[in-house]
Amino acid sequence: MSAPADSTPVVIAARRTPIGTAGGALRGHTVDALAAPVLAALARDTGSADVDDVLLGNVFGPGGNPARVAALAAGLGDGVPGMTVDRQCASGLSAILAAAAAVRAGEGTLYLAGGAESPSTAPVRTRSDGTSYTRAPFAPAGDPDPDMGPAADDVAARAGLTRGRLDAFAARSHARAVAARDAGRFDAETVGIGGIAIDERPRDRFTPARLARFRPAFTDGGVHTAANSCGVNDGAAAVALVPERRRRELGVPGLALVSAATRGCPPADLGLGAVPALAALRERPAAPDAVEFTEAFAGQVLACLDAAGIDEQRVSPDGGAIALGHPWGASGAVLVVRLFHRLVVQGRGETGLAALSSGGGLGVATSWRVVR
Repeated sequence: MSAPADSTPVVIAARRTPIGTAGGALRGHTVDALAAPVLAALARDTGSADVDDVLLGNVFGPGGNPARVAALAAGLGDGVPGMTVDRQCASGLSAILAAAAAVRAGEGTLYLAGGAESPSTAPVRTRSDGTSYTRAPFAPAGDPDPDMGPAADDVAARAGLTRGRLDAFAARSHARAVAARDAGRFDAETVGIGGIAIDERPRDRFTPARLARFRPAFTDGGVHTAANSCGVNDGAAAVALVPERRRRELGVPGLALVSAATRGCPPADLGLGAVPALAALRERPAAPDAVEFTEAFAGQVLACLDAAGIDEQRVSPDGGAIALGHPWGASGAVLVVRLFHRLVVQGRGETGLAALSSGGGLGVATSWRVVR
């Protein structure tokens, strides 16, 4: 593979908060309060406060551009703008791709991009008539617009996935996350906040036999349970992006963006959006050293992996969202943080994929490789 061009976007630092359970350890932290320590840590890691922009994904926050508020709270200066992105669960990864596009266009040389989510402090949503609602529609009125849990059950059924395979996948995610945590593999990427330093959700002794005791959570006879699905979680994650020429000047290793694709599918198939996105990647390694895929629901992930021809054993090598949690606006950025620390910091491979499906029938996929 040829050397990256001078304008190729490269991640040179990546950080995240611990991921907390909604209503749990991070319940007192708003979206901007979660993101600010991550942004401040990235500024320290890069040795520069000369940030061109801050782009953060967020889904259920208060509005008012939390990216700008977080940038100010991080002490980046009044001159640093901010933009908040909402592509539902793909928001954090889409924010990174928006920053990457700015790098390629030559608009700046240092961007901080990622996402943050705080369901614990999210406002209650009400209409003008006083009725409340939990989410905005993903499709026009009258079109199929299933909730994510029932849609995941439908996707799994059509893909012929068994409950046993889903529970085995979920148990492996927890086991890998616990092993990584105990080995200290999350330490360098995690920014402690409010006295919290480790992820709240991973559980040891979560065997397939134990997971088999859980009842279906979404549909009668469905295969998804509270144990083989993600949680509702608080957290933030972001990366520092520079052009390749600046990375060389700094003399640091990085994770270069090789290819990216964003695609759609029918909203009724909302769990399968990653499939066309992965197929559209311009360059994709045949056997990537690591694959990070947001584990919203075990069956939805497995259906995507099977359709894309990706070995499930390569996915979430240190555990995924089923174990770590799924802070919606941040989850896509967590994928890249995990890839950066595994491949660049820990030196465990050279190539990686980060991908996910998102509400509304959307999918985002990215391909990365280490540069030194």
